Amino acid sequence: MRRLCFVLTSPFALNAFLRPHLERLSALYDITVYVGADGTQTGPLASGRVRVVPLAIMREIKLWADLKALFALIRIFRSQRFDLVYSLTPKAGLLTMLASRLAGVPKRVHCFTGQVWATRKGPGRWFLKGMDRLLVACATRVLADSASQRQYLIGEGIVAAAKIEVLANGSMAGVDARRFRPDDEARRRVRLRFGIDDDACCLLYVGRLKRDKGIPDLVEAFGRLRSRFPNLHLLLVGPDEDGLEPLVRGVSQIHRVGYTQAVEEYMAAADVFCLPSHREGFGLVLIEAGAVGLPVVASRIYGISDAVAEGETGLLHLPGNVDDLVRTIETLIEDANLRKTLGDAGRRRATGLFDAGIVTAAMAEFVQRLFHEQSVRTG
Repeated sequence: MRRLCFVLTSPFALNAFLRPHLERLSALYDITVYVGADGTQTGPLASGRVRVVPLAIMREIKLWADLKALFALIRIFRSQRFDLVYSLTPKAGLLTMLASRLAGVPKRVHCFTGQVWATRKGPGRWFLKGMDRLLVACATRVLADSASQRQYLIGEGIVAAAKIEVLANGSMAGVDARRFRPDDEARRRVRLRFGIDDDACCLLYVGRLKRDKGIPDLVEAFGRLRSRFPNLHLLLVGPDEDGLEPLVRGVSQIHRVGYTQAVEEYMAAADVFCLPSHREGFGLVLIEAGAVGLPVVASRIYGISDAVAEGETGLLHLPGNVDDLVRTIETLIEDANLRKTLGDAGRRRATGLFDAGIVTAAMAEFVQRLFHEQSVRTG
């Protein structure tokens, strides 16, 4: 049985992006996952068929710690002799592709889910782009989770067109329509927990709380909107990774929920999903919200433009422009019929184009194709 290895820095990304793929691939391959945290945070995978191993690898740039992680990965890859190594998230990608190249792993795949340098300027942008070029040089194949991100990376000179592809219609893992669906009982339960009236409009954000996800923009927009709509509520769901808790602490009718594996319940309780991100690879959470029947408000940037059909499943606003964000959300607060029309269309599009079965089948076919190409060359 061929041996596959997946490396990433965050259990959040593992649960959100890789879990469905690991469930499917584990029936065909021997799989080990190295994740930069306590492996118990991931929960059981594929009925225990997937080994999850904690690894000292951090999201932030820490030169000494990064060098230690690099040499640890080289030792692992040389001793374990994996047939394919797959990385996700920027830091894990750079260290994993470099280590697997040095260790002689035959198949080395990285998946881009957004570029940390996309909103940077000056030397920092130049340096980070250089790191992505090095990553690509060490990989044998590269994936992007959206068509617009693929074109962006090609246009920026990060990767040649022949080396990068998008699986199926895009997204990391697609959407499980059995899990993400309208749920009246969950809506009632969550609203009761937070004291949200049945007729109140509730906005929702799900994801890591970070500045480049537009959280300060959303909190400011909410404050302005509440002066006009006193019964408006905002649910912020996800771990705080940028120290933004003081920004929302004590703000009336902003409700905080940390990391949870039941995000679909909060989606069922909401009326409008918001993702005012400044950079994004695809925005998987947007199609999950769509599958629940939520209209979305999101920034008009690459990646998001693949997940949202503007004017059909949601409304887009200028990135970083709070005035435009306020106007866009206001449109949906005032028009319940429009919310329903966009939400219904979002559910049809999410389940039709991005069903999890389609994306996981594409990943399984991709891995099989890589090994077939290797067999043809060596045969």
